[in-house]
Amino acid sequence: MTTTFDFGVQSYCFRHFNDSREVAQKVKDIGLSSIELCAVHVDFNAPETWDDVIAAYTEAGVDIVSIGVQTFTGNIAKEKQWFDFAKQAGCKHISAHFQVGTFNAAVPAVAALAESYDIRLGIHCHGGYMFGGDLPTLRHLMELGGERIGLMLDTAWCIQARGNPVQWVKEFGSRVHGVHYKDFTFNPNGEWNDVIVGEGALDLPGLVDALQEVSFNGVALLEYEGDVENPVPALTKCVARMRELVTATA
Repeated sequence: MTTTFDFGVQSYCFRHFNDSREVAQKVKDIGLSSIELCAVHVDFNAPETWDDVIAAYTEAGVDIVSIGVQTFTGNIAKEKQWFDFAKQAGCKHISAHFQVGTFNAAVPAVAALAESYDIRLGIHCHGGYMFGGDLPTLRHLMELGGERIGLMLDTAWCIQARGNPVQWVKEFGSRVHGVHYKDFTFNPNGEWNDVIVGEGALDLPGLVDALQEVSFNGVALLEYEGDVENPVPALTKCVARMRELVTATA
């Protein structure tokens, strides 16, 4: 199975739940065994808490494959800790965000950290209303950061920014370091609604084909932000939809 289909889940889907063991069990309940941990579920600036958090997932058979989304400003003393957690957890990817006022210094500094820790960063494209959500800005940030810094393609936010996830995969190729499989429908006023992946604006089969064509080898994660208090049923349907594609392409 390629990493296109070897997918996990973003912990933000379970943001209503604070206990790491409960979250780990919910990952297993939806039929998955890997997770990207966000700051809702771990304090990346409190190393004394890390052993317990990591143990909760290890004991449940859930791999921590990425962390984030982390906003890097160039505060190396603080941000180095995020790499320390990733190293301790055994993951090789961090989902990242930069800010317009600090990116010129932050991107090279973080790229140097990524090199020293042998970790890749994926810039999370968070829609047209956030810095780094549009194609020209992403191109510039990746050029500034070098090969260690690539794209964390959030498919729903890409579409919200009037992008095409399939075309972005073809353009960035090996610089696609991660994917959030996420889908929206849109109201006439431009507001968005989370839906089961593949049931909204996303061309899911086309995206999967494109990822296969570029030999995608990054982290792949489901993300569904609806049904905050009871996300398991919808996420289970998302997993089933992805596995239908596995069967169709086998």
